[in-house]
Amino acid sequence: MKKALFLALALGAGSSLAAPFVLPATWMAENPSQAKTGGEVRTYSLSDYKTLNPFTSSEADSLPDLMSDVGLGGLFTQDPSTDKFIPHMADAMPVVSNNNKRFVVKIRQGMKFSDGQAITADDFVTTFKIHTDDKVGSNSYDSFFLNGKPITLKKIDNYTLQFDFPQASASAYTRMAFIPWPDHVFGPVYSSKGAEGIKNMWGISANPSTIVSPGPWVISSYQAGQRAVLKKNPYFGEWNKDGAGKALPYLDTMSIRLLKDLNAGLAAYLAGQIDTFAASKADDLAQIKRAIDGGNLKANLVPNVSPNSTSSWIVFNWNKSGDAAKQKIFRDVRFRQAMSHIANRQAMIQLALGGLGSEVYTGVYPVFKNYQFDSTPKYKYDLAAATKLLAQMGFSKKNAQGYLTNSAGQVLEFNLATNAGNTVREQLGRIFTDEAKKVGVKVNFTPIDFNNLVDQLNSKGANRPFDAILLGLSGGDNIWPYGSNVVPCGGNLHSFNVPSDGKCLTPQESLMTKLYYQGDQTLDDDARRKIGEQLSKAEAQNQGFIYLVGTNYHVTYNSRLGGEYKRNLWDAYNGSRPYAQLTTYIK
Repeated sequence: MKKALFLALALGAGSSLAAPFVLPATWMAENPSQAKTGGEVRTYSLSDYKTLNPFTSSEADSLPDLMSDVGLGGLFTQDPSTDKFIPHMADAMPVVSNNNKRFVVKIRQGMKFSDGQAITADDFVTTFKIHTDDKVGSNSYDSFFLNGKPITLKKIDNYTLQFDFPQASASAYTRMAFIPWPDHVFGPVYSSKGAEGIKNMWGISANPSTIVSPGPWVISSYQAGQRAVLKKNPYFGEWNKDGAGKALPYLDTMSIRLLKDLNAGLAAYLAGQIDTFAASKADDLAQIKRAIDGGNLKANLVPNVSPNSTSSWIVFNWNKSGDAAKQKIFRDVRFRQAMSHIANRQAMIQLALGGLGSEVYTGVYPVFKNYQFDSTPKYKYDLAAATKLLAQMGFSKKNAQGYLTNSAGQVLEFNLATNAGNTVREQLGRIFTDEAKKVGVKVNFTPIDFNNLVDQLNSKGANRPFDAILLGLSGGDNIWPYGSNVVPCGGNLHSFNVPSDGKCLTPQESLMTKLYYQGDQTLDDDARRKIGEQLSKAEAQNQGFIYLVGTNYHVTYNSRLGGEYKRNLWDAYNGSRPYAQLTTYIK
């Protein structure tokens, strides 16, 4: 992290309305005066949405994320050209004291929710309280704790907040950049009914007219299995402007088609029915290029911009008390290292990603170049090594069907699930299953409904209802790119071990947790990176997640769209636009 990040700037005491946030014109490929207002952008999703509730949603690109995430963060955002944090919902950078543990933040005045109510300190405080109530089950819960100790937030006045951290944190600005939800909607329910009341709010069948958004979009309509439509929040543009003074977003509408799989997404894009497509395979890119070259599709295509900030992985369930034999196997590090040796990552890249991707061995994705280390162990594809490790566990003989058994005749077998319709993951699962069979491991691979899969993964307790799951994570930041809810024990996405008490089971888990918090409190870049090297080594040795492959980041969009970053700012971390729909406009 750049040391300038922690320089305090004086805050004025004036009471007049703050100036709007102005998106820097220097970031943009085109002059803001060229941007037109109005129109509709058409996107897609591969699964139905689970909820409209921002406190209980956990999937990426949920409807609460889409309508609220301004793409620039909450109080602060990073300048893509410098990586320094700048104020967004904050009026200025904070006053920092108490050895970088206290932050006093002035909120930008003039911000409003979609119902016209002002966004004030109460909204941040109530949102913070709900996220940090463990009974709610928020996916953001772990972001507000450091080494088991809470970050605290209090209201100084209607437009001033005070954050107190239990220790200095390199990711302080990221942790403070959450999105506020309306106190006047959630506060009374939380006060009277607590966590259960919050969890029962804003279900997927809620009337869209009752949903209040802090961001650029509000929900207009939702038809399960068919389409979601968002409309512009006119109040958002009062405090978010472009360099020419025009309100953001430029668009009036964002429509999201709910499609059955990636092939349907590609077909819709080639037919001009949607405006963007997340291409991941060489065949996808080839089809798009042929359509462009043949004059059948007016679109822009830039392949291999960078590695993506994502990876697919397989996770085994350590909390399976209902099957003690399987639980013992899944908790054996030799088994998990053997599974990594079984994963033929190059075949996955060639067959599932069309040759365009990266091998991944830890939860720090290749786009974060400063946290890739030669010392990190890599259990690469090696069936002989896998066979040797499994033999050490007692699985050295094969039955008549060719599957490994132990001295008690137990077959080495497990069930593996992924989300149906994601054709890339389905292919990854089949490749893994075929390679496992070569060494005598029986994998029963079944794609299932995405929402059911997420429910299984998010379950807690001594006997969680799955063997193994193939899914993926995405995101992270370039400050300390280890997930606060993934690496430390007790994190809700520490998915291999989620007991009810959140405790570590192994010394390796305890070491990972210790190193995570040690690195986060280290403000010096070089010193923090050295701790990251130790953490990456511990994470790789543990193999709690068997990381597989990450896609490359390719950019393609219909030529009718404008609003991109300058080309030198594009990568999977920054994206190609400040927000996929925030600065998009119809040419």
